[in-house]
Amino acid sequence: MTTATPSMSSFIRNRFVQAILLSGLFLQIGIWVRNFAVLLFVMDQTNNDEFAVSMISVAEFAPIFIFSFIGGTFADRWRPKRTMIWCDLLSAASIFAVMFTLVYGSWKAVFLATLISAILSQFSQPSGMKLFKLHVPEEQMQLGMSMYQTMFAVFMILGPILGTFVYHQFGIDVAIGVMGVAFLLSAAALTFLPADRDLGDDKPQTTLKQEMAAGFRYVLSSKLLTLLGVSFAAAGLAIGLAQPLTVFLVTERLDLPKENLQWFLTLNGVGMIIGGVMAMAMSKKMLPQKMLMLGMAVDAVMFSVCGLSTITWITLTAQFLSGLVLPSIQIGINTMILKNTGQEFVGRVNGILTPLFMGSMVITMSSAGVLKKALSLMGVFQISAILFVIGLLVLLPIFNYSGRKESETANSHPASQPSGN
Repeated sequence: MTTATPSMSSFIRNRFVQAILLSGLFLQIGIWVRNFAVLLFVMDQTNNDEFAVSMISVAEFAPIFIFSFIGGTFADRWRPKRTMIWCDLLSAASIFAVMFTLVYGSWKAVFLATLISAILSQFSQPSGMKLFKLHVPEEQMQLGMSMYQTMFAVFMILGPILGTFVYHQFGIDVAIGVMGVAFLLSAAALTFLPADRDLGDDKPQTTLKQEMAAGFRYVLSSKLLTLLGVSFAAAGLAIGLAQPLTVFLVTERLDLPKENLQWFLTLNGVGMIIGGVMAMAMSKKMLPQKMLMLGMAVDAVMFSVCGLSTITWITLTAQFLSGLVLPSIQIGINTMILKNTGQEFVGRVNGILTPLFMGSMVITMSSAGVLKKALSLMGVFQISAILFVIGLLVLLPIFNYSGRKESETANSHPASQPSGN
C-alpha cells in the first residue's frame, strides 16, 4: 500500500513512540537482569531449595492478581506520565536500598526488591497503555502494539542470557546496580514524553470503590470487551496447561535428553521475534480481531501437533509456528482494548483483563502435572488445543466488527460517566 511508508515514518517520528520504546528497552533490561540474577543468587544462597526458588515466582506473579486492578484504577485517576516516572524512581530506590542491605544485613532482602518492583509495575503498565490511547493515532495503534510486542519477544531470548551473564560474570552486587540504573534510565526516557494533560478540578469526585465498580460495569456492558475477556482466559488456560509440560515432549514423546529443551524454546522465541515483525507488516492490512483469531487457530493446530508428534523436526516446526503467531494474540487483544475502550477507562479495563489471562494460566500451570498423570501427555496437549478453539469460537461474533457501534454504546453507558479522573 502506498501509505505504508509515510505511516511508518510518521509513527517513528512520534515523540511519544520514541520515549516509550526507549523506556521499555531499559525496563526490559532491568526486569530480566532482576529475574535471573535474583533467581540464581537465591539458588546459590539456599543450595537450590525448592521453596525459596518458588517464592521468587510468587514475588513476581502475586502482585499481578492483587494489584493489577487497583493499579489500573489509579492509572485512571492519576496523571499517567508522572505515575510511570515515579514508579521507575521508586523501583530504583528500592533496589539500591536492597544493595545497602546486602552489605550490612540479610541477603533475603532480594525478595523484597522483587516484590516492590513487581507491585509498582502494576501501576506503571496500565498508565503506559493509557498514554498509548492518548498519544498514538487510532490507525497506528496496531503498529505500535506490534513494535512493543516484538521488543518483548526479543528479550524472551536475550533476557535470560543477559541476566545469567551479568550474575555469573560480576555477581549480585553489580547485577543489582544494573537493575537500579536501568530503572533510572527508564524514568529519564519518560521525561521526554508530552506533558500530562490537565485533569481539571470540575469533575464529580468519586471514591476508589465507586470507580472500581464502574470499571466492572463498563466491561460487562461491552459485548466486545466481555468476549475478549473470555477468549483471553481460554488462551491463558491453554498456554498454562502446555507450558510446564514442554520438557516432557522432549523426553517422553521424542526420547531425547532434557538438555535439548533449550533448542525448542529458542526456536519458539525466534518465531516470536519473526512473528512480531510480520505483525508490524500486516498491521495496516488486517483487522486486530482477525489477527487474534488467526493466532488462536494456528496455535490450536500446533499444540495438537506437538502432543501427537513423535518426530523431532515436526515438533520443532510446530514450536516455531506456535511462537510465530503468539504475538498476534497479544497484539490483537491489546489493540482491540485500546481502540474500543474510552480513554477514562483504559487503566481499569487493562487491570481486569490482564489478571484473567495470568490467573487462568497459573491455574492450569498448577494442575498440569496432575492432569498429565490422570490422562496422558498427548491428552493434555489436545485439551490445550480445544481451549484455543473455544477462545476462537467465542470471537466469531466480532469477526467483521468495525468498532463504531460498540464505542458509541460503551460511551453512552452509565458506567462510562465521570470516574473522578
